[in-house]
Amino acid sequence: MLVNELGQPLAPWTLERAIRSARKKVPGLPPEFRFHDLRHYFASMLIAKGADVKVVQTRLRHASAKTTLDTYSHLWPDADDSTRTAIDEVFAERAEALASAAE
Repeated sequence: MLVNELGQPLAPWTLERAIRSARKKVPGLPPEFRFHDLRHYFASMLIAKGADVKVVQTRLRHASAKTTLDTYSHLWPDADDSTRTAIDEVFAERAEALASAAE
């Protein structure tokens, strides 16, 4: 939750005013940039770095993991990707072990 200097919840208009100000100061920030876009960017960075759904849910303060998955599931690697990666790693480890044994 975003809070003011007194620790009270931040009023939506305060946040909107800060975003409007940032749009003027940050080069390349589109004029239609919103706070919600920042949340999406934050979530996508967490997912790209391997955060699981419960971590992302907590950071975004979603009531349930279903909300998080409904919104961001397309950003997590699918089962085929993770299966291929796992098999590739096992084969690489096996090849390394065989090469070491042959020496």
